[in-house]
Amino acid sequence: MEMRMFGGLWPVSALTMGGGGIGQVWGATSREESVATVRRAVESGITLIDVAPTYGDGEAETVVGEAFDGRLPDRVRVLTKRHVGNDDRGDVARVLEEGLDDSLRRLRLDFVDVFLLHSQITPQPDPERTGWTVSLDLYLDEVRSALDDLVARGRIGAWGITAVQFPGVLATVFSESPRPQVAQMIANALDAPGDMDWTGEEFDRRAMIRRVRQRGTAVMGIRAVQAGALTDAIDRPLDDDHPAKIDFERAAPLRRLAAEMGESTASLAHRYALSIEGVDTVVLGVKNREELAECVAAAERGPLSPEEIQAVDSRLGRA
Repeated sequence: MEMRMFGGLWPVSALTMGGGGIGQVWGATSREESVATVRRAVESGITLIDVAPTYGDGEAETVVGEAFDGRLPDRVRVLTKRHVGNDDRGDVARVLEEGLDDSLRRLRLDFVDVFLLHSQITPQPDPERTGWTVSLDLYLDEVRSALDDLVARGRIGAWGITAVQFPGVLATVFSESPRPQVAQMIANALDAPGDMDWTGEEFDRRAMIRRVRQRGTAVMGIRAVQAGALTDAIDRPLDDDHPAKIDFERAAPLRRLAAEMGESTASLAHRYALSIEGVDTVVLGVKNREELAECVAAAERGPLSPEEIQAVDSRLGRA
């Protein structure tokens, strides 16, 4: 497995084992299969595991706890997350630390290498999404200092944010100190955030990734297959107006190109994400060993050549 420098922190594998699949967010699987998949990921050279309490109501964290029973293999690191809402104003530090404590119990660990703000940062308080968003002023006033304090006390190794939308907010966040040491950002061939975006605000996501990485922040590419849209077939029922279903139709040219190149659409999509400038590691959403093997094989084939990137972009109307 290729190793890459993770911002200013430490080397990590080009692929990260994500928690969505093993938390049963992306279709049904079993606890037994999820545990086996996490162990196989590590055996395959993956050194970073990315989970969250919301992936199956703690299921993904529980799977990791069962897989390693508190004894992580050498070089393996774990990232987990916590939502904070605007209603937590004045109490953010307690909410974050209690969330961390809950996660550590499920993980059977006493420390995580990265703790991520799972809420998206908005320009103003959003009353419709109060438990899932943090206003920029609350982030600046309370969130970053609380996360910095957890680092200073040795409870976490580093902290970061979900950086998906509101480019003006992100510009502020990454120009202010202390700035996040890790950012999870959309990295796929369509530049599609899917259901993680509700504003529809267009901006140059690739330029934002480069800018963030140049600031020394580690960039984790998420949604490489956009919730299944960039695969050969979506593996769960979706309404016709679901963002992933819409993007699946948009991605038809990519499926044809993948067939011409003799690989699966998911393989091509992951190799494309691994080729995006500024992305340190690509987070997988796999839920079983079969899907994992496909992604590991894609990584072993390596990033796409400039000519292959051009072919993808051309088919998808980017060129």
